Amino acid sequence: MALSSYHASSCCGCATQFRSLRPPPPAPPILVSPFSLPPTPAAPDALAISLHARKLFAGARAASFPSRRGVSFFSGLATRGGEDVRRLKEELLGAIAPLDRGAEATPDDQLRVDQIARKLEAINTVKEPLQSDMLNGKWELIYTTSKSVLQTQRPKFLRPNGKIYQAINVDTLRAQNMETWPFFNQVTANLVPLNARRVAVKFDFFRIAGLISIRNPGSGRGQLEITYLDEELRISRGDKGNLFILKMVDPSYRVPL
Repeated sequence: MALSSYHASSCCGCATQFRSLRPPPPAPPILVSPFSLPPTPAAPDALAISLHARKLFAGARAASFPSRRGVSFFSGLATRGGEDVRRLKEELLGAIAPLDRGAEATPDDQLRVDQIARKLEAINTVKEPLQSDMLNGKWELIYTTSKSVLQTQRPKFLRPNGKIYQAINVDTLRAQNMETWPFFNQVTANLVPLNARRVAVKFDFFRIAGLISIRNPGSGRGQLEITYLDEELRISRGDKGNLFILKMVDPSYRVPL
């Protein structure tokens, strides 16, 4: 719920309220890799994007039972859980830091990052991320296993070397992937919640080099599941098994209509 694949010209990685929607029609869609921009407008690649809808519920107060020191038992659990989250996030960011968004990751590196991510996913407190306001804003892709995003088969100067962003609007169900240096490609999409954790993406406009806007001529479609979410970090897994890790950079950013 899930940033963007970036080819040489491509771009990790989430209704006013969440509504139950039926799955896409039986006509077979073209499934494309999440987090991607097309190499050419005629052959669009998929965008892995996450979405969320407006919160439908207020956090319920946990029952508390005073301990001998007057501190709630559940409060103690929350404190320990918060310490675990902070420790795991620091460990994850430390593992990612030298990997050039995953382009320099060995199989052992990928395994280590995946194991830490799964530990975070296991203690995720946001059980229905598509109902969380924390998805709004601009996210930066900091790690992915997607080859279509990293483009490691190309010379390094032909890969996306600048930052890669993904933005989400909860109220308009719109998303945007943005590639920076050297290609500056963008893609926008409509989002369809499939359940409380998974979103489908339908692309509508591609912007080449940040200037030329082209309507999507195809029926490319992708899916992404948000497996961890907080105010700073988002972990998503694509329908092709790829891992995307993103950090929040601007919660106030709005996707242009």
